[in-house]
Amino acid sequence: MMRERKIKLSFDDAREFVKTASRCDFDINVFYNRVIIDAKSILGVLGLDFNQTLTVQYAGEDGEFESLIHRYAVCN
Repeated sequence: MMRERKIKLSFDDAREFVKTASRCDFDINVFYNRVIIDAKSILGVLGLDFNQTLTVQYAGEDGEFESLIHRYAVCN
């Protein structure tokens, strides 16, 4: 089942986000506008516009990653 969450990151948050995503054994993608980035790529994530709300899409379960996503979640 594909999950999707809206998050907001800062430049400083990017390292922790990528580090946590890299431990997951499933694909994680970050979307904004028409750009799709692999969440496990530090260069890709650092190239994002941190002023924008980002969409994270993933299909697996990991408690640490879920906790991180919850911390950066944007309320709609």
